[in-house]
Amino acid sequence: MILVTGATGGLGHETIECLLKITPAAEIAALVRDISKATDLTERGVDVRQADYIDYPALVQAFQGVDKVLLVSAVVFTDRLSQHRNVIDAAKEAGVKHLFYTSIQRSSDFVMPQVTESDLATEVYLKASGLVYTILHNGYYFEGLGYLIGNEVPESEIRVPAGEGKIAFVKRTELAAATAALLTSGGHDNREYTLTGSEAYSFHDVAQELSQLAGRPITYHSSEPAPYIAQQVAAGLPEPVAGFIAQWADAAQYGMLAGTPDTVERLLGRKPTSLREYLKATYFPGA
Repeated sequence: MILVTGATGGLGHETIECLLKITPAAEIAALVRDISKATDLTERGVDVRQADYIDYPALVQAFQGVDKVLLVSAVVFTDRLSQHRNVIDAAKEAGVKHLFYTSIQRSSDFVMPQVTESDLATEVYLKASGLVYTILHNGYYFEGLGYLIGNEVPESEIRVPAGEGKIAFVKRTELAAATAALLTSGGHDNREYTLTGSEAYSFHDVAQELSQLAGRPITYHSSEPAPYIAQQVAAGLPEPVAGFIAQWADAAQYGMLAGTPDTVERLLGRKPTSLREYLKATYFPGA
């Protein structure tokens, strides 16, 4: 039995969708906080179980009879480490054999305060737990590009505080497919994988591709973080969220998201979605 946590969230739900294509539903369990939001999974035969990361007894109960757990990391602005420790301890008590943890890509030593420290501490705790582990260093989603540059085609310029940094964007659906492939195959005991696209792109590349698709010049200018955050706040985002988005731009600038191992490509058996393919489908649908 494979159990996926965060099963009504983006990555968790899409991983289950991918698992259903290659594994009988009776061998898949989904951990959710609100069962009423997982009726689509229940209807397809997935064993939906209720627990919150902070509810240790419920976690132990939910993990009964499970061989592998995919721990989708907790959201930011919460006590991520305590929640992750709860899941790891409960999995061990329930007799889970193998725990997969979704960490973040770290191709440099850059530290994101909301993410890196709790990821590192979780990884240390997991390795010391006695459980068989697999750590997945997930790259930055293509879908997150909209947070950085907006969801509409820019009129003439992109301003992001990312300098000349590059990001090896990966579609969340392809990341989920790669994760499902790892969950259903052997040879991953006590291993770490970085899951990204096969090419890293700068925001100059993003501007160039948008220019070609839009048929007008669009340029990229690296901005300072403060005016970028102020612009995001003016657009309606809470200041902590705007600051967090700016941190991802910083992470790009300092190389944290630039590595391009071929793990996803090998697991998919094909090249992952390219920048041009993603931009065309997302910003120019039907074109």
